[in-house]
Amino acid sequence: MRINPYLGFSGQCAEAFQFYADVLGGKIEFTIKYGEMPDMPATPGWEDKIMHAHLRVGDQDLMGADAPPQMQEKPQGFSVSLHVDEPAEADRVFAALSEGGSTSMPIQETFWARRFGMCIDRFGIPWMVNCAKPMPM
Repeated sequence: MRINPYLGFSGQCAEAFQFYADVLGGKIEFTIKYGEMPDMPATPGWEDKIMHAHLRVGDQDLMGADAPPQMQEKPQGFSVSLHVDEPAEADRVFAALSEGGSTSMPIQETFWARRFGMCIDRFGIPWMVNCAKPMPM
């Protein structure tokens, strides 16, 4: 079994997924727009919005779509959690994700992590970036 996040956007899914691919070093594996769906006419004005996107980062998947306005809700009660091996990489990723968004906890050393921070990106998605301390044996 695998668990992967599925993110909802208000029309910025294509931009967000390209940004995530660039920041996280991933590859967009698949996208389909509402106007490209066979046998299902798109709502007027939604032809170019993303019905489904799939980003692969290493062996992990991130998926998402543009939700029609009547179905879109503000993300709450979760964060996409990234686990990064090196403090400098954690700082780089956090800086990129938080740019144009908001920071709820600046990236810093904590008792459990060499670097940890929490932010909401410019697309409204909450993130946690963690670079763990070595665990004592």
